[in-house]
Amino acid sequence: MKEFMNNQTQPGDKLAEIIRFSRMIGDPQSDLTILAEGNTSVRTTEDRMLVKASGANLYTSGEQDFVEVDLRMLMTLIKSGPASDEHVTSALMEATVGGTKRPSVESLLHAVCQQIPGVTAVAHTHPVPVNALLCSDKASYLMQGSMFPDQIVVMGKAQLLIPYIDPGLPLAQEVLARLAAHIHEHGSHPKVIYLLNHGMFALGSTPEEALQITQMAVKVSRVMLGALSVGTPTFLAPENADRIHTRPDEEHRRALLAKF
Repeated sequence: MKEFMNNQTQPGDKLAEIIRFSRMIGDPQSDLTILAEGNTSVRTTEDRMLVKASGANLYTSGEQDFVEVDLRMLMTLIKSGPASDEHVTSALMEATVGGTKRPSVESLLHAVCQQIPGVTAVAHTHPVPVNALLCSDKASYLMQGSMFPDQIVVMGKAQLLIPYIDPGLPLAQEVLARLAAHIHEHGSHPKVIYLLNHGMFALGSTPEEALQITQMAVKVSRVMLGALSVGTPTFLAPENADRIHTRPDEEHRRALLAKF
C-alpha cells in the first residue's frame, strides 16, 4: 500500500475532514460507538473514498487510521458474485491506493453507499437505542411511518431495513440490490440503512449531515421505545408527512442544516 500524498487525488483537507468527522461520531459523550466499533467514509474524487481502517478507534483516530480506496475496483468485486474471504481480503488490499493499513471489510458497504449520486459522507454506528429496536421483534416499526416533523426534515420519509446478513461482501451485495428497488419505489435513496441485529448507516451529502441523520435516528428510536413502553406508536397521516416533506420552508431548513 502507498503512503498518503498531498496531491490532486488525495487533498490534505479531505484527510483532515474525515478525522474530524470520525472523532465527532466516536465521541464517547455521543454514545454512538464504543471501542473499535463503527466506521466512516468520505468521498475524495468521483472514483475514490477515504475509509476507516480495520480495528481503529473512531474517537482517537489519526491520519494513520484511514485508507483511500478505488471505488470502481470495489464495485467490480461486489457485482462479480460470491467470493471467498481470502479473495475479498486480497481485493480490498489491491483496491487500496493510499494509507498503510487494511481497509475495514465494511468498506464494501461504504462503497455501495458512496456510489449514490449526492452521497459523499457515510457513518456506520451502533447506537444503543437504535440497536435496542434492531435486536427486537419491533424493528419493523422503524419502517411504518414518521412520528414527528423534524424526523422527516432530517431523515426523509422512507428508510431501508435489511435482515441480518454476514458483514462484508454478502451484505454489500444485498444492500446494492435493495437500494435499486428502494430508489425505484420512492424516487430517492434512503438516508438511513438499518441493519437488523447490527446497526445503522447514515448517508449524507456532507459529514455534518451524516452526523445529523445519525443523531435524529437515535432520537427516533428513543421516542419509539418510549411509545412502545406505554402502547404503540402513532404515526403522522401520509398526507401530513407528504406536506412536511415538500413544504418550501422545510426544504430551506433542510438545506441550511446540511451546512452546519
